[in-house]
Amino acid sequence: MKKGKEIRPHIGIFGRRNSGKSSLINILAGQEVSIVSSVAGTTTDPVSKNMEISGLGAVVLIDTAGIDDEGMLGEKRITRSREVIKTIDLAILLIINNVIGESENSLIGEFNKLDVPFFVVHNKSDLQPLLPATILKIENELQTIVLEFSILQLTSVEPLVAQMRNFLPETAWKPGTLVGDLISYGDTVLLITPIDIEAPEGRLILPQVQVIRDVLDHDGIVAICKEREVDAYFKKMEPKPKLVLTDSQVFLKADASIPSEIPLTSFSIVLARQKGDFQHYIKGTPKIGELKDGDRILILESCSHHVSCDDIGRVKIPRWLSNFTGKKLEYDVVAGLNQVPRDIHDYALLVQCGGCMITRRQLVNRLKPAIDAGIPVTNYGMAIAYVHGIYDRAIKPFLNMGGEKADYL
Repeated sequence: MKKGKEIRPHIGIFGRRNSGKSSLINILAGQEVSIVSSVAGTTTDPVSKNMEISGLGAVVLIDTAGIDDEGMLGEKRITRSREVIKTIDLAILLIINNVIGESENSLIGEFNKLDVPFFVVHNKSDLQPLLPATILKIENELQTIVLEFSILQLTSVEPLVAQMRNFLPETAWKPGTLVGDLISYGDTVLLITPIDIEAPEGRLILPQVQVIRDVLDHDGIVAICKEREVDAYFKKMEPKPKLVLTDSQVFLKADASIPSEIPLTSFSIVLARQKGDFQHYIKGTPKIGELKDGDRILILESCSHHVSCDDIGRVKIPRWLSNFTGKKLEYDVVAGLNQVPRDIHDYALLVQCGGCMITRRQLVNRLKPAIDAGIPVTNYGMAIAYVHGIYDRAIKPFLNMGGEKADYL
């Protein structure tokens, strides 16, 4: 299953074998996108389907293996299915024959632990109708709703789609502005975008494109230049920008070139505020100064990309951290949403990328194990700003906003 490739609501479909998960996805898609069979265990691994659902829009539906699978291979399939919970914005739990057993209760426990909203669909109601006792159990004990559903007697999917709309959190659709609340109508935002070996051929990187769109959506004006042209820009252009965003790799150059009265931050930091746990980033970043010899750092790249000889996550950040602290540090780098190779308690610090390729839910759940374990977390841009001595300036634009300073510091 490809995870973290679509910034759109992710919806997981869960249930026992032959509960009708794949059939439900096909009905929602209006076409056969999942294999349907009377043989139990047809779906063996989570499979994501990008689709447009009438009345809902663009979503990613994830078909999972049966939660009652058996044997050693079945246990592995269940484990893979449960890993999906960390990546989704909404779960739909299918039951049949009014059965809610240990498998369902265990799964619901995971939904609640990760704060994933869910509702229940009683499928195949043409064979056995939904009983009042089941409704009471779901509403009173599970604190959610249940829909009666039968593909064979289906007249409309609108009741199901309506509940999907109701249960999907707003952040799944609208992750929040990047810089829109920092500017006013007609303000200019200057973007400093290096064109180096890591820059993709013929285009800008996604965070830069996202900021451009966000500025335009908030009636601002975008100016773009490379780091070498910043000085020329300030000599020629009026009025001066209301805000400057830079690629974190040229933070020092930007800091020297941008007048101190103009707010300066980075693409990675505005992404951190939009998607990550910003309060914990603020608290965790200064812990860089407390690292000791032998400490192990976990670096999370939440996408897969071509690794260059001077890669930001694998080469530059480890070099900067080691040089700043003067300590002998160990590093693990994990790409995409792959499993962390060690127990989370083995790490003294977690450094997360901006997360431009994943949803907010996926990023928050990526950080959660470290936060729950009391391990400091930071972000690429914030860590780079800290080791270069410009951390206070880089986060200042956000600390001046209503009441946030008291929460972060």
